[in-house]
Order: sequence, then C-alpha cells, then structure tokens
Amino acid sequence: MTGNATHETPGLPGTPLRVGLVGYSLAGSVFHAPLIAATEGLALDTVVTSNEERRAQARAEFPDVRFAASPQELWDRADTLDLIVIASPNRTHVPIATAALRAGLPVVVDKPVAGTAAEARELAALAEERGLLLSVFQNRRWDNDFLTLARLIADGELGDVQRFESRFERWRPQPKGGWRESGDPQEIGGLLYDLGSHVVDQALVLFGPAVRVYAESDVRRPGAAADDDTFLAITHANGVRSHLYVSATAAQLGPRFRVLGSTAGYVKYGLDPQEAALRAGARPTPGGPWGEEPETLWGRIGSGESPLTGGGAPIRTQPGDYPAYYAAVTDALRGRGDNPVTALQAAAALDVLEAARRSAREGVTVTLPAAPPSASADNEEQPV
Repeated sequence: MTGNATHETPGLPGTPLRVGLVGYSLAGSVFHAPLIAATEGLALDTVVTSNEERRAQARAEFPDVRFAASPQELWDRADTLDLIVIASPNRTHVPIATAALRAGLPVVVDKPVAGTAAEARELAALAEERGLLLSVFQNRRWDNDFLTLARLIADGELGDVQRFESRFERWRPQPKGGWRESGDPQEIGGLLYDLGSHVVDQALVLFGPAVRVYAESDVRRPGAAADDDTFLAITHANGVRSHLYVSATAAQLGPRFRVLGSTAGYVKYGLDPQEAALRAGARPTPGGPWGEEPETLWGRIGSGESPLTGGGAPIRTQPGDYPAYYAAVTDALRGRGDNPVTALQAAAALDVLEAARRSAREGVTVTLPAAPPSASADNEEQPV
C-alpha cells in the first residue's frame, strides 16, 4: 500500500537497496544523490542523464555509479533496481512515475509530484493498486526552523496559534531563464509551484486542511514569463490563518517565520543551512554534525515587543535533518515504517496551489470542498 508498501529486494538481508536516479541537474546533483549516498541501506546504482558534463560531475563524486541515457533503460532491467528517484523537470514527473510504477518499482518524486491534484491522486491509486511505495520529496519538512516551530507548537509554548506567516524570499532581479521561469503551462514553472509547494506543505502539516484560499500573483521582472512574486492566504479548518509569501523580487527579506499565538509569538530569520552546505560540497555523515546554525541566527519567542529591539528570548534552533527523509523511505521499503510523505498529502497541497492560481487569475477567494474533489469537481468561489 502507499503508506506501508514493501518491495521484494534481491540479495541477502542487509543488502543495500539499489537506486536509479532520473535527472542530475540541481535537484539530482545537490539534493538527491548526496542524500541517497549518505543513507545507510541505500546505494546509488544508476544515474539517468545524457549530458556528458553532468555524467562527469556524477562520476567524480560517485566513481562506481552507472549511467543510462533514458528511463527506459531502467525499466528494461527493473529486476536489478529497488527504487526510482525522479529529479527531472516538472513536466516529466507524472509520465516517468507512471512508467516506473508499471515496471513494478517503488518511486520517490521531487515536488511538485504533478501539475494537478487529480494527477497526483491517479498516481497514488496506481501505486496502491500495484502495492508499491510512492513518496514525494518534501525535504523542507526537515528544515531546522520548521522542526523547531513544530516542537514549540506541540509543547504549547505559543498557546493557540492564530496566524502563521511564512516567507521564502530571494533577491534575483534578473531572470535566470530555463524551464522553471517559462510561461508554458506544460512546464509547471513559476514560484507558486516551486517554492509555493514547500510553504503550503509546511502550513498543512502544521495546521491541517485548508478551507479557503486567496492569492495574488505577479510577474515583476522584465523578461520573466512565470510568476515571481506571489502571496497566498489560507484559512485552515481549525481557524488558523496562514499568510505565505514566495518571491524572487524581495529587495529586503522578511522573517522566514512569524508565528503569533494566544500567549506568545515566534520570529525566525534566515534560511535553513542544509541547501547551502550541500551546494558547497558538504555531505552528511552518520553521527556527524549536520544542519546546525550559529546562535546569532536563532529565533526568538516572546510577547509585546519586536525581537529586533531585544524582545523575547532566544530559542535554540534544532538541527535540520534532510537525511531523515531517505532514512524513512528506506524503513518504509523494508516494512519498518511509514511513507514519510504520501502522494495524497501532496495532492492536498496541490488542491491549495490550484485554488491559489485560480484566485489570482479571477480575483476571487476559493472555497475548497470538505472532501477531496474528483477530477471534474469545481470549487465554489466568493467575491473578494
């Protein structure tokens, strides 16, 4: 089943699960390959890329890795692999995941798993039918600030949370080009589906289902074709309001989190350090330090005064833990634990992203149905 699916693996007990990685651009080379290699019980077997420069990059770090020019080469020897990881462009996620599942292989897909919630649910149904694990790489559930905030909420340190502000902002006044900034809907580009996939997922994990969504989305930079400055407001079923910002045009960066509760608030600046460390070539090692940040970046908790003028008390940020994702995937494949991020959870986030896109386009607040919608269901709208 999708939550606890197991895959029969050849070899003796304890033999590492062999991973085929599709794509070796940013996601494949910076996130997936290093984390797979650092996970006990996983072995990076094959990288799918026809780009010679990327092959040389992969070979330099993983001398024993094999290469394939297309995913079909993996399906042709599916019995020699135990897991497929899809880190290719967004438009390819659904067809490659579908082919992998039909070949009898468990799958990890980078976010967004699909362009629509309906497609995500169709993939989940296929995985359920085949008895295979289908997991979505929502690595920012293991960001240092998110882990810290989740603990504060669970411990009641903020009282009842009333408003959650989350910002994933950058200052990139010049477009970089490429499919992520393409205006072609088939590419599933733009910040709403890129960084928005993270902030929406985090909000849903913390505060549960969304019932209403309002959004403002703009293309600010000359030459850009996809949204690069977007705001979402979510009303959760429990009454919490999430205000989420994703931007490439923020000349002054706001706090990563500002969380207001009935007894205290928590404010945290700065991004989790793990991506920067991975980009710089650092690698997690078992038992070694990872995901730590200096005390100067710790958030503050308090009430009645701004943290920038000394209000509140510093709260040590928990270490970030991206390696925990693939450790959980390994346990799920071995029948020792649950799927860390299901496709149905990803579909719920896509419901919000689709509602946000419609809200921004039509100038309406979109009300989500109480139950997961069918492919043909239409969301009710309200005037702003």
